[in-house]
Amino acid sequence: MLRRPRRNRKSAVIRSMVEETWLSVDHLVFPIFVIGGENKRTEIPSMPGIYRYSIDLLLEELAACVELGIHSFAPFPVIDEKLKNPTGTESYNPEGLFPTMIRKVKEQFPEVMLATDVALDPYSSDGHDGIVKNGEILNDETLEVLGKMALTQAQAGADIIAPSDMMDGRVGHIRNVLDANGHTDVSIMSYTAKYASSLYGPFRDALDSAPKSGDKKTYQMNPANRSEALIEADLDVEEGADMLMVKPALMYLDVIRLLKDTYALPIAAYHVSGEYAMVKAAAQKGWINEQQCMVEGLTSIRRAGADIILTYFAKQYAALVKK
Repeated sequence: MLRRPRRNRKSAVIRSMVEETWLSVDHLVFPIFVIGGENKRTEIPSMPGIYRYSIDLLLEELAACVELGIHSFAPFPVIDEKLKNPTGTESYNPEGLFPTMIRKVKEQFPEVMLATDVALDPYSSDGHDGIVKNGEILNDETLEVLGKMALTQAQAGADIIAPSDMMDGRVGHIRNVLDANGHTDVSIMSYTAKYASSLYGPFRDALDSAPKSGDKKTYQMNPANRSEALIEADLDVEEGADMLMVKPALMYLDVIRLLKDTYALPIAAYHVSGEYAMVKAAAQKGWINEQQCMVEGLTSIRRAGADIILTYFAKQYAALVKK
């Protein structure tokens, strides 16, 4: 045989030399959960190894992460039920939990990157990403609240605004609000193709933000659709997005590749809570090798074309490669 592909696999050195996909801690963003109070640290039962932290303990956790080489974080707030209402006004309270956390993190760790979530569900008494009236999600009315929320986060020190709500026109509205208030340097990482997935359950447990009624299928994308992601991406690019995201990641690798091949912007992928929980659960049963499965999954997301990966495995992966 003239061609023997195994020649390029015959030693670890050669395999490394011809390796096509490179996975670094620098590609990873660590989602973190913040709660009110002090000296609080509670594990999320459906996400082993992932915790909710009060701000004081969150700062300690970030110090440990920075020591491991993690410098990018995606924080999410756990809002007290008594602060929630139908229009999510707590979302733009400058003295609220989330803006306070942003300020304190940036004071202690000015070098880290915070990509902050913009959506109503953590703040809404209805548990939806938009304002609900008579069972309908009101798109344009929601944009006004999202703009206020984004501005509050930018004023607190957020580096990247990450709207996850899937309301039409939210990227353009947020860009206009930020620019009009002097925050032209704050980036927007849009949840461009966010699917109505069955894999968000553990995340909703973490935030206690599941919809009180109905579902999110009128604004999140149909898992059966691929070309529709191009419609969403075209709009986000036109409206000023700096980065495009696909969520979830592993079950939508084809969509990641589609956006990577079509757009010049950086492509992010969210390796979501359910994808994390499945690996953890199978490993606890002894059915898979957790470490190998973690690395293989993250590598596949990179191979599909993701420049940025939001993953709950970030700290675990960073500890592995630092050994």
